[in-house]
Amino acid sequence: MGCILTGDIGGTKTRLALAEVNGNDVVILHELSYASQRYDTFETLLNEFLSSGNSVDDATFGIAGQIQNGVAQATNLPWRIDAAALCQRFGFLRCQLLNDLEATAYGLPALGEADLFTLQAGSLDALGNAAVIAAGTGLGEAGLYWDGLFYRPFATEGGHATFSPRNTLEFTLLRHLQQRHSEDMKGHVSWERVVSGMGLLDLYAFLLDYRHVSTPAWLAKEMQSTDRAAAISAAALAGSDAVCVETMQLFVSLYGVEAGNLALKVMSWGGLYIGGGIAPKILPLLQTGDFLNAFLDKGRMRPLLAAMPVKVILNDRAALYGPALFAAHHTEKVV
Repeated sequence: MGCILTGDIGGTKTRLALAEVNGNDVVILHELSYASQRYDTFETLLNEFLSSGNSVDDATFGIAGQIQNGVAQATNLPWRIDAAALCQRFGFLRCQLLNDLEATAYGLPALGEADLFTLQAGSLDALGNAAVIAAGTGLGEAGLYWDGLFYRPFATEGGHATFSPRNTLEFTLLRHLQQRHSEDMKGHVSWERVVSGMGLLDLYAFLLDYRHVSTPAWLAKEMQSTDRAAAISAAALAGSDAVCVETMQLFVSLYGVEAGNLALKVMSWGGLYIGGGIAPKILPLLQTGDFLNAFLDKGRMRPLLAAMPVKVILNDRAALYGPALFAAHHTEKVV
């Protein structure tokens, strides 16, 4: 197989790359990143990438959204992407669409030890299903079924399952979010509303109100000049603002809760992998124990979860590796 066009399509940014695959090794030859919100359609963005004259036969894209019959509707973008239409317009012989977390799951074999950080070693003989959870613009979740010889990734929409509070603070948070999103949520608040980039901002706003304080002037200034979520996490890492510290503690704990939920539902003996753009940036906060304490806090199931390896994906190209590996290993599937 020749050069493969691979892509990671998200609500904030879209990355496209040309790659070569040899076994489970993926070499990125050319990569560009785009601000997704600047483009009305994916086709416009893709046309810009291909305008340099690169000709490819095989294209596979990971998309943050639902996919049915080769058609994807992005969750946090107004994009509708049709694989057959892309073939017709751009001359691909094959074009395939994957859910973004399914794509990351397919990319795991391309990762080495340096690409992963172990939060929990788990059992030495851990073998079985695995799972991937990733907070970014939204919250993605996927499973990997172990058939005895190979892992078979599959997509889920678990990030949109209903958020479940554990204590008085979180019940108050739930009421806050129900009021904030009442028009479109009708009482339902998803895990994505609390464990994601947008969720982090909502947690911060809630805690300001709950603690009856306001954003300090110096932090407000930083929020104007940089990404607001990044400013909050930076202040938490530096310990320079109490509400930011509490925001990130709550975020990390809730992240652990839902990771544990996913691990139990998939029975991920083979490991729980934490992907997405947020985790590597807040790695010191994930190491404090708040994440694992919440992950393990499942009553009688605690020993089961303690036996599962838990690892953070440090290489953000996993979401690009996956579609490339899928294309290389599924060339018989022609749109």
